[in-house]
Amino acid sequence: MSLTTSPKMGQGMKLLIEMGPLVAFFIGNWKAGIFWGTGIFMVATAISLSVSWALTRKIAMVPLVSAVFVAIFGALTLWLHSDLFIKVKVTLINALFGAVLLGGVAFGRSYLKLVMGEAVKLTEAAWRTLSIRWGVFFLCLAVLNEIVWRSVPTDQWVNFKVFGLLPLTLLFAIANAPFMSKHMIEDEKA
Repeated sequence: MSLTTSPKMGQGMKLLIEMGPLVAFFIGNWKAGIFWGTGIFMVATAISLSVSWALTRKIAMVPLVSAVFVAIFGALTLWLHSDLFIKVKVTLINALFGAVLLGGVAFGRSYLKLVMGEAVKLTEAAWRTLSIRWGVFFLCLAVLNEIVWRSVPTDQWVNFKVFGLLPLTLLFAIANAPFMSKHMIEDEKA
């Protein structure tokens, strides 16, 4: 669900493009508060998309949707001077991803395959299972974010967003690696 590495974009650049805005948000919040952090997050996200486009001449759907949410909810946060919007953005985007993945499965489509299909070749049954797993995971992240932002001060929520949600997502991806490996389709050329 991330950018594919192109000859012009090494792993380090890919990581910087994907993680840069989140790190910028954390540092901005730490140094100057949630509103500066939000503004910096918006600018860093726009820069990230621009660099991705310049290097690959394409933008993956997930970063694009995320950037739209950052722009809308970031603007609402700054305009209305309420951190509620940037907090709810995390809930809504995870709920959207979960609903799209599970809705796709309900209608016989694997949107996860559309996002990752160039990089990973799996059986149709595996794509279905993986879509269900990720769909449920995203819905759980949405619920977890709602619980956390309503329970702790803003600075602690930012720490949770950066140091909680990201590691949970990475652990979930790693936990699914054996399943993916087991259901991988060998390249016909091999």
